[in-house]
Amino acid sequence: MKKVSVLLFFLLLGVAYNGFSQATPSDFFAAKWDILVAGTPNGDAKFLTQLVRKDGKLTGELKNPTDASAEPIPITKIEEADNKITIYFTAQGYDVNLDLEKVDEDNLKGSLMGMFDAKALRVKEG
Repeated sequence: MKKVSVLLFFLLLGVAYNGFSQATPSDFFAAKWDILVAGTPNGDAKFLTQLVRKDGKLTGELKNPTDASAEPIPITKIEEADNKITIYFTAQGYDVNLDLEKVDEDNLKGSLMGMFDAKALRVKEG
């Protein structure tokens, strides 16, 4: 009976550990990213963003690194999936989505609205 109790204890401990380890989402995307969208009608677009996790969700804003006086563009929503995020924002009166998928630890690739190629590079501090 004692062996069964010990076995049951370790089984429940393993289940609890596995459940808690999946409860916190990965913070791979929570970082500073330099984003380039190629071939838009206005030429290539560059954005700089600092994605941060607040209350369990990613959030941030997009900034134009070439124009310090330009207003930042608020990110309205970010959807996360395995190795992929979709960033939603409004630009020039249009609701826009930017799909980015993990390539490696410092690079993402994807598209803006499924029409324009996009890539992002992690900005390393220090």
